[in-house]
Amino acid sequence: MSIVIDSERGKKVAELLYNSFSTTGIHGRTDMPEDITPNGVVRGSTDHLLFITLTVSIDYQRDAPALWASSRRSFEDPETKYLFTPESLHVTPFDQIVRDMQKHKLSKKPQRDAEIWRTVGVTFHDKWDGNPRNFLESGNLDSSIILEKLKYATHFDNRRRVSDFPYLRGPKIGPLWLRMLRHNVGIAQLRNLENVPIPVDIHVSRATLATGVVRGRARIGFESLFEYIRRAWFESVNDLKVKDRPMMALDVDEPLWHLSKYGCTSRDKITGYCPKHRQCEAREFCVNGRIKIEDNVVELDT
Repeated sequence: MSIVIDSERGKKVAELLYNSFSTTGIHGRTDMPEDITPNGVVRGSTDHLLFITLTVSIDYQRDAPALWASSRRSFEDPETKYLFTPESLHVTPFDQIVRDMQKHKLSKKPQRDAEIWRTVGVTFHDKWDGNPRNFLESGNLDSSIILEKLKYATHFDNRRRVSDFPYLRGPKIGPLWLRMLRHNVGIAQLRNLENVPIPVDIHVSRATLATGVVRGRARIGFESLFEYIRRAWFESVNDLKVKDRPMMALDVDEPLWHLSKYGCTSRDKITGYCPKHRQCEAREFCVNGRIKIEDNVVELDT
C-alpha cells in the first residue's frame, strides 16, 4: 500500500473551491440541504438549534437533501412537530416516536433512528434544561471541549451505561454539528474551530481522492482512509487565509461535498473519466485512475 498526502496541491484546491463556493458556486450551487429552515422558524432561535441538532444526529447513510426535506415536513406538521421538543420526547411512548418519525420519512431505520433521536432529545431535557445551548456553554463554547464532552457523556439505561449522544458524538457528525452551529445557527462565539477535523463522508472522500490531494495505490477500509483525509485537510489549509482569519478544515467541507455529489460521483470508477469534467471548477486538479468505493472499502490507483 502506498498513499501520499499532497498538501501543496491541497492548498490550491482549498483556495479554488472555497472561492468558487463563496461566489459562483460549485456546479452552480452555493447552498446546503440544511440551509433551509422550516416555515416560521427564526434562524438562531432555540427551535432552529433543536431542528439542526436532532436532524444531524441521524445524518448517517442518508441522502442529505431527502433527510433535511423530511425533517422540515415533520417540523411543519402539527402532529409531528413535538419530535423537536425535548420535553415532549421525554413523555411520549417510544412506539409513537417510531411511528411518527416514519410519517414524513424522517427515519430510514425506524427503530435505530428513533432510539438515537429520542436519546439525544431526552439527554437535553434531563441534563440541559431542554436547550443544547446550555450544553455548549458548559464547554465554554470551546469546540475541542465540546467534542470531548460529546464523546464521553453517558447515562444508565436498564443498568447499562450508554452514550448521551449516540452518533452525534461520532467523528463525522460531531464536527458536522459544530460546522452547522456556526454557519447555520449563527453561534459565532464558538472557539477553536480550527482544531476541528473535517467531517469525512463518502462525498468528501471521493472529492479528496479525485482531486489528487490524497492519492496512491491501495485497497483500504473507510476508517483508515478517513484518517488520511482528515490529516490532508489540516495540513492543506495551514497558513491559508479567509478574509480576516486563518482558513480551517471545516471551510472546505461544503465545497468538497458539492464537488462530489454533483460532479465526481459521475466519474468512471476504473478509468476516472468524468462527463462533468469540462464544467467542473476543479477540472485542472482532476486525476485519472481507479477510485472505487464499495462496501466500506476503497480501491485506489491514482
